[in-house]
Amino acid sequence: MKSPNILLSIVAAVAMTFGVSTSSVQGQCASDITGDGQINGADLSQLLADWGSCPGTVTSVTPLQGSILGGTQITINGTNLTGTTAVKIGGFACTTLQVLSPTLVKAVTPAGAAGEASIAIVSSNATSLAPTPFTYVQLSISSVSPNQGIYSGGTAITITGSFLNGATSVKVGGVPATNVVAVDSTTVTAVTPAGSVGAASVEVTGAKGTATASGAFTYIDIVVPTWAILLEATPDPAVVTDANLRAAIVASGLAWRVRDNASNIEMLLVPAGTFMMGCSASTQQGCDSDESPTHQVTLSAFYIGRYEVTQAQWQAKMGSNPSFFVPANGYSSDTTKPVERVSWNMIASGSTSFMSLTNLRLPTEAEWEYAYRAATTTAFHSYPAQPNGFNDDTLLENIAWSGSSPTHAVGGKFANGLGLHDMSGNVWELCQDWYQPYSSGSVTNPTGPATGTYRLLRGGGWDNSSYFCRASQRDYFETYSIGYNVGFRVVRNP
Repeated sequence: MKSPNILLSIVAAVAMTFGVSTSSVQGQCASDITGDGQINGADLSQLLADWGSCPGTVTSVTPLQGSILGGTQITINGTNLTGTTAVKIGGFACTTLQVLSPTLVKAVTPAGAAGEASIAIVSSNATSLAPTPFTYVQLSISSVSPNQGIYSGGTAITITGSFLNGATSVKVGGVPATNVVAVDSTTVTAVTPAGSVGAASVEVTGAKGTATASGAFTYIDIVVPTWAILLEATPDPAVVTDANLRAAIVASGLAWRVRDNASNIEMLLVPAGTFMMGCSASTQQGCDSDESPTHQVTLSAFYIGRYEVTQAQWQAKMGSNPSFFVPANGYSSDTTKPVERVSWNMIASGSTSFMSLTNLRLPTEAEWEYAYRAATTTAFHSYPAQPNGFNDDTLLENIAWSGSSPTHAVGGKFANGLGLHDMSGNVWELCQDWYQPYSSGSVTNPTGPATGTYRLLRGGGWDNSSYFCRASQRDYFETYSIGYNVGFRVVRNP
């Protein structure tokens, strides 16, 4: 609308020029509003019809996005805004309108449906639209990880989605979760409450509404061994990357990650399965004759140490540290290095052995190779860059301390597909079995011969080449012997 002062000036001009236009170009006769070649009452009538304030114009609105619940304060910049009587978003009036100057208005958005909505500035005789619409947004859930956990609760979950910043509550199966943290706009973490076995919805509430993902989390009945405390009920997809392995672990009904009460050793579940045991040559190394014939082995589920037994874990149970790589010999005092210079007898024979004091045991040779392979068939186990395992000896350094330097703290190299570290290198690992040649027949849960001269060694040590670090390579050791490159890891039945 034209301002009153401007209209009065034009009315005066029209009044002084009433009559027939004498301009040779009609468009040059400013007072001929109607364009009929006459300056008369019709032009004056048009002027009087437009009497009032000039319409406001909008140059910008910030922010242009807000919650479907409303409550977002917006700032409108423009011209001729003094006469603003209302601001509407999608046709609905904003609240808390503040006309602060001819160029500045503030208001608070009403609730609205998700999507774009027009922004209108309303005055007594005109409505003007902003050049860009307002977008109503609602928080959403795209994934929940892990998507299953034990029905007694306590599973740490990560919820990803959109507009999650400001999340104030998470519910699983309608029950509030604990330890809710809005990490950023796309991530919320929480700890599941107890629930009933089966699928449950996940609900997140925050500043931008409530989102519900039906059946996004499944409560499962997981058995935690009586000798352990639960660390993680189901396998972490970032650790156990193979979907079939994860499914096998979950299908077992056993907790994935636990800590043994007697030894404080962290252990991971190896699910039951069948594999081909024996020769896996690398690109540079062939197999020894005792790695053949390859043969089928079927194993029941078992727990195995995530790491080789450390100096600290040995000393805590046995009262002393027999290792060579200690400060007295010029090495660091880091007792997270694997224990070595321990004989098979010290580990597993007699009432004062480590195994007797902890109720743990050594892995059988078949269990060790099955755990090493973790569903691969190659000479060396998988790691992130080689998800199916590898045969290239030059890549060994990614998974093993080998070939030169002394022992290192456990867990310093990439784990295999089950989450087990240092299965190659660092120290050789003693097994339960007596050493003997393979037979060609299929076997189930083999434990080796009842008697023998030597015990099995697997995995290679810090001073060995890639040849000794292959999945199928076998060596042997007297029961009473010790070596500064020989240690072990533990196993326990569920």
